[in-house]
Amino acid sequence: MNTSQAVATRRSIRDFADKPVPQEVLRRVLEKAQRSPSGGNTQPWHGIMLTGDPLDALIRKVAEVVPQGREAQKPEYDIYPKGLDGAYEQRRRGVGEGLYTALDIARDNKMGRLMWFANNFRAFGAPVLMLVHTPKYMGPPQWSDIGMWLQTIMLLLREEGLDSCAQEAWAVYSAQIREMVEIPDDHIFFCGMAIGYRAEEAPVNNFPVDRAPLDEAVRWEGWE
Repeated sequence: MNTSQAVATRRSIRDFADKPVPQEVLRRVLEKAQRSPSGGNTQPWHGIMLTGDPLDALIRKVAEVVPQGREAQKPEYDIYPKGLDGAYEQRRRGVGEGLYTALDIARDNKMGRLMWFANNFRAFGAPVLMLVHTPKYMGPPQWSDIGMWLQTIMLLLREEGLDSCAQEAWAVYSAQIREMVEIPDDHIFFCGMAIGYRAEEAPVNNFPVDRAPLDEAVRWEGWE
């Protein structure tokens, strides 16, 4: 698989097959991803790979507080900026509606949507969950470095026939995560990433996800 194929076939997978992922494959991917760029070669990323009993224990821990709703949610940063509007908010809402349409869960079925959203905190059935953290003093440039590292990992996973879903949703349960895995107190918890093999025929893995036209995102200057 070349880079263009990896980019074209990568998507956020929300239904994973019940198939284990060999550690040596993940180690190969992560070793290669260490070549990801970072400003000043700081390499500000830190990851924890969970599978088996440790992953099951975390899922059970979070399941205990999910029924409490927002009262149990204490993210360490704003997942979306306050005042998100315009095209950015339209795109966010659009992908959500596309997802629930694919699942045939109507807009007025609030409970159905909430119950399905809870699948986030089961890592969508993935056999592996990576948890990502970084020192609290790191700023936006270093967070962008972490994003480049995560994208590199996701593309290398596709090369291995694997799939992923980067999940900032886990940030709302950072307190519970810290109870179950060791994250330094002077680090901020960023996100999870579900890793595994996609359930090929699942509707939630096949609905269209539009992208903005190039000229909406890029302006050209100095070209004929």
